[in-house]
This record gives sequence, structure tokens and C-alpha cells, in this order.
Amino acid sequence: VKSSKPKRGKGKSSKKKGKKMAKEVDILSPAAMLNAYYICHNAPACLAFRGFPWPGSPKKKGKKGK
Repeated sequence: VKSSKPKRGKGKSSKKKGKKMAKEVDILSPAAMLNAYYICHNAPACLAFRGFPWPGSPKKKGKKGK
């Protein structure tokens, strides 16, 4: 019971995948502002979430695992 179609091996594909370019993110876009509105309670929290922590701000303490 031989099939007439040739078997194809798992070889490398000839298509090349291009590298994904990182998009320039606008932190003042409407979507980003709406997100910040819901997750931040004040200006220092908003800046800390965006990667600009205030100097002298208290560090977050991690939860202890048992």
C-alpha cells in the first residue's frame, strides 16, 4: 500500500523570517493614558509604573513564600 505522493522530510524551510522591529511607544497616547488612569492612584505611582521612580521613594517589599 504505497502512496503515490513523495514523503517530505522535516527540513529547513526556505522562507526567512525577518526580525521584528520594536515600535516606538508613546506613553501619552490615549490608550496609555486610559491604562494609567486605572492602575495609578497618584503622580508618583504613574511615573514609577512608566519607569521613572521618584528619588527616595520606598522600595517594594516582596511576598515571602512558605
